[in-house]
Amino acid sequence: MPPTHTHTHTHSVSKAGLTEFCESCLGDCWAADSEPVCADAWMSRWVESKHKSDYGKFVLTAGKFYGDEEKDKGLQTSQDARFYALSARFDDFSNKGQPLVIQFSVKHEQSIDCGGGYIKLFPSELNQEDMHGDSVYNIMFGPDICGPGTKKVHVIFNYKGKNHLINKDIRCKDDEYTHLYTLVVNPDNTYEVKIDNKKVESGNLEDDWDFLPPKKIKDPEAKKPEDWDDREKIPDPDDKKPEDWDKPENIPDPDAKKPDDWDDEMDGEWEPPMVTNPEYKGEWKPREIDNPAYKGKWVHPEIDNPEYTADSEIYKYDSVGVIGLDLWQVKSGTIFDNFLITNDPNLAEEVGNDTWGKTKDAEKKMKESQEEDERKKREEENKKRREEAKEEDEEEEEKEEEEEDEEEEEGEEHEEEEEEEEEEEGTDSNLKDEL
Repeated sequence: MPPTHTHTHTHSVSKAGLTEFCESCLGDCWAADSEPVCADAWMSRWVESKHKSDYGKFVLTAGKFYGDEEKDKGLQTSQDARFYALSARFDDFSNKGQPLVIQFSVKHEQSIDCGGGYIKLFPSELNQEDMHGDSVYNIMFGPDICGPGTKKVHVIFNYKGKNHLINKDIRCKDDEYTHLYTLVVNPDNTYEVKIDNKKVESGNLEDDWDFLPPKKIKDPEAKKPEDWDDREKIPDPDDKKPEDWDKPENIPDPDAKKPDDWDDEMDGEWEPPMVTNPEYKGEWKPREIDNPAYKGKWVHPEIDNPEYTADSEIYKYDSVGVIGLDLWQVKSGTIFDNFLITNDPNLAEEVGNDTWGKTKDAEKKMKESQEEDERKKREEENKKRREEAKEEDEEEEEKEEEEEDEEEEEGEEHEEEEEEEEEEEGTDSNLKDEL
């Protein structure tokens, strides 16, 4: 039976022998009658590893922008430069004979510079309280970003005790919006990777991973015959070098003259500088012709690899029972949500459209609105700073004008005092003359 989606929920239901694990928003739980039955259910569902004492903490939030504040709540990394180790258990199952679909959403709203955004699927035997980077897992899937050189989707399978990376480069999304990641592994050993419900890669497990030795190898007994001529072109034996070909590459400058002030005893014997010889033709090589003895490129014969054994069940895991977030982040802020594990690719697409698909446009609109508000705020702040600077300049000019006026007044007063002193001196002089 498909999951019954209520407002917010965490649940596991059995479907055709494959456990379906779904967490659409990780927050409060509601029963069918929409009455709240538990709060902060994710804290009881998810277990933090105690392998290290300084793992980063997750918080439940929809982030700074969202399409629906309740539906978009997810687990967000909250501390910079930390390892994170959180996991949730569900009913153990094997994907033998049926598809395995892993789906979840990732939102790097912090403009992530280096950090993981992937999940790991573990066998049931995992000790959740001791989960760490070297814990054995079945599948690791999701985006990983570190600098401009690493922006890829990891698809790693554990096969016979060894982790195998995909041979293809799948680019992940590196913007700040929520994106949906889906991995489908089929019982015919084919796979498909989808981002935002659109296929970005697909193929065969045996072809795109190095799970098995190559089917064919070069015959160790075979050797290229000594008389095998694989030269397509050869020098023409009838082509001869012209007698006047050899000319020096550089010659003394014929136009150079010994300076008049050159002293052989003091400066040594004068030699003209060297210049490129216009008659120099370079190294002579005979023209090439088709090799009449050419047999083609020798191909090393191949034989069946005795170490190769076909495996029709590369895709299969006998035990799947834990989903985990085991990752490192330099800058925190990534939100994980909408986890789904099922055997129905069509159901996964429907759930993706019903969760991420219904809120992505509103999320983008809110983000763009915030950016527009921030742009206007910056413009207002810049305008205010310019006005304040202009007022300061005007006040400074007024102050300078006042100081100039004061200096002029002082100068005028000084001149008046000097004129009065001169008049007094003139009066005194006149009195002296009269006497």
